[in-house]
This record gives sequence, structure tokens and C-alpha cells, in this order.
Amino acid sequence: MCLAVPAKIVRLEAGGQGAASYMGSEVRANFSLVPQARPGDWVIIHAGFAISVVDAKEARATLRLFKEMAAAERR
Repeated sequence: MCLAVPAKIVRLEAGGQGAASYMGSEVRANFSLVPQARPGDWVIIHAGFAISVVDAKEARATLRLFKEMAAAERR
């Protein structure tokens, strides 16, 4: 199952590649679908591609929900 997750852009590199951080992990991603995105922006990453830029408040709320779901599953 693939899940689209919010992540904060850490760096952008040539060729639309770069890295983003979420939930304590740094992941590589392709940012060519969001050319307006800049380091520090929050994006939704799905299957290795940033597919949209999102509001920081919305991104943090979504990550909180993911953490709550993970905690509930461990019970």
C-alpha cells in the first residue's frame, strides 16, 4: 500500500531531485511536479514524487494523526 505523506523540503538539487524530512526520517524525492516549491516548504509525497505543496499547519495536523494511528495500533 502506498501512502501520501506530508514532508518538509530539506534541499533541492539539479534535475528536480532533492530531499524532504518527515517523522524523523529524510527521504529522497522528485520535485519536478511542484516547480514552485522551495526548501522549507511542506509538500505531499507519494511514491517518491512531491505531488502538491501544502500549508504547514495542515501538514503538521496530518502527521499528528499518523502518529495517533500508529500509537493506537500498538495497543
